Amino acid sequence: MSRIFNFCAGPAMLPLPVLEKARDELLDYQGLGMSVMEISHRSSAFDEVAAGSEACLRRLLSIPGDYAVLFLAGGATMQFAQVPLNLATPDRPGAYIVDGSWSKKAFGIAKRLGLAHLAASSEATGFKSIPAKEEWDLSGNEAYLHYASNETISGVQFRHPPESSLPLVSDMSSDILSRPVDVGKFGVIYAGAQKNIGQSGIAIVIVRKDLLRDLPPVVPDLQSWSVQHKQGSRLNTPPTYAWYMAGLVFEWIESMGGVKRMAELNQQKADRLYGFLDQSSFYLNDIPPEVRSHMNIPFQIVDESLHGRFVEEAEASGLSSLKGHRSVGGMRASIYNAMPIEGIEALIDFMKEFENRAG
Repeated sequence: MSRIFNFCAGPAMLPLPVLEKARDELLDYQGLGMSVMEISHRSSAFDEVAAGSEACLRRLLSIPGDYAVLFLAGGATMQFAQVPLNLATPDRPGAYIVDGSWSKKAFGIAKRLGLAHLAASSEATGFKSIPAKEEWDLSGNEAYLHYASNETISGVQFRHPPESSLPLVSDMSSDILSRPVDVGKFGVIYAGAQKNIGQSGIAIVIVRKDLLRDLPPVVPDLQSWSVQHKQGSRLNTPPTYAWYMAGLVFEWIESMGGVKRMAELNQQKADRLYGFLDQSSFYLNDIPPEVRSHMNIPFQIVDESLHGRFVEEAEASGLSSLKGHRSVGGMRASIYNAMPIEGIEALIDFMKEFENRAG
């Protein structure tokens, strides 16, 4: 069997040790004679999976005791609705900083619910910047300030959380666990799993407990963080195997030296690829250095007619899923935690060879 380097933005590359452990436990989990995907979500065996996953995540992010950790179905997109439903009211909407396609979608859903206020947007720049604080439109009466810490499509990333007196809510789907974060600065952190956490189908929600509240009867219980917290994220049958896989990834990150070590490795990978792009006259990345993502690196060829050929030849060379998002074109290398430095070196070597052939 030959493993390729998968640069997909999600579902993304998983660490090989995680896949190997999942393979070894697939048919017989912990001597039970059945797969972990077959055991009841209310069994003592799954209680251990759930508790172990949460405990490891708490250690990795140093999550304070006054925060609840939820493992919920629906991915981060489900949270685009759950955030305003759980935190906002018509007279106290959520404020949104829109710095890319995903934060725009989050704002759009909250707006449709009548629970959103646009604080700032960088859409006029093609989402190649982050709105400066002096551009924000805030009254101070908003229920929270929402932003996406890393935008996978445009490749911009907040270096630090925005400063605000409002409770911060962050979609960290594409950079959670890639660098240290002070959870205590946030009201809510949420993230889809399929980038740095595990397989698709589950999302993590870290919410300060004083923000949990009873919701109006019109809101289904499945949408209530408070109800889900009381039920241990098991009001109904959750995506148990995705939960189990998340726990394995948490253990792998811990074994690698934790989030601090992940940040060091991710910095090295990003520096190597951006450094190559910046010295090239054949390729380009036009995102300002101060907001460049360390997770998703979009790039183009000056001769755009070569984009299709580049993607096809890269795929044939074992470099998968480099095609850019359909809304922006070009190419994109997603280099989450599981991507080794060898993958970056292989990509750069291919880019050099392609330039020699096509340039």
